[in-house]
Amino acid sequence: MRIETCYFCSQPCYPSKGITFVRNDARVFRFCRSKCHKNFKMKRNPRKLKWTKAFRKSAGKEMVVDSTLTFAARRNVPVRYNRDLVASTLKAMERVSEIRAKRERVFYKKRMAGNKEREREANRKLVAENEHLLPKMRASERKALEENGEEVEELPLEREKSKVFGKMKQRRKVLVDGGVEDEMDMD
Repeated sequence: MRIETCYFCSQPCYPSKGITFVRNDARVFRFCRSKCHKNFKMKRNPRKLKWTKAFRKSAGKEMVVDSTLTFAARRNVPVRYNRDLVASTLKAMERVSEIRAKRERVFYKKRMAGNKEREREANRKLVAENEHLLPKMRASERKALEENGEEVEELPLEREKSKVFGKMKQRRKVLVDGGVEDEMDMD
């Protein structure tokens, strides 16, 4: 028995499962489930639906060009049964699946390479924006100072923000000598 692929989502369609649709021009469409069949009837584009293999390939989330993918191509050449040929084919299939899995891992790592840096930058930005919420001294530093017998004084916040109500606006003046001065403005 042959395992076909779904026309819409590219998943395997096993024998006696799914839906087969034959158009007036004798073109055969196989669907793995009713979800794919309904989307096909609604004339939806598989490349625009995130759950299809076509979307994953077009969005660069899956390997497109790889020599191991050509093994899945359909072959209609009948070959006489040979025990040695079957054994060597099974070994080759296992080896090809190992190679494909290895290449997919490498592809995924390359695709995700910049994510850690982007996440780190976002975290640094978040800390910089909300620095006033963080404690001024680490607990371990405070404990070390207390053990040495030194006085531990909590430093006040460098800049206290005053609340702005209603139509009040907060403005900052840059002074000539380089300082900065905050002032409230009533509208």
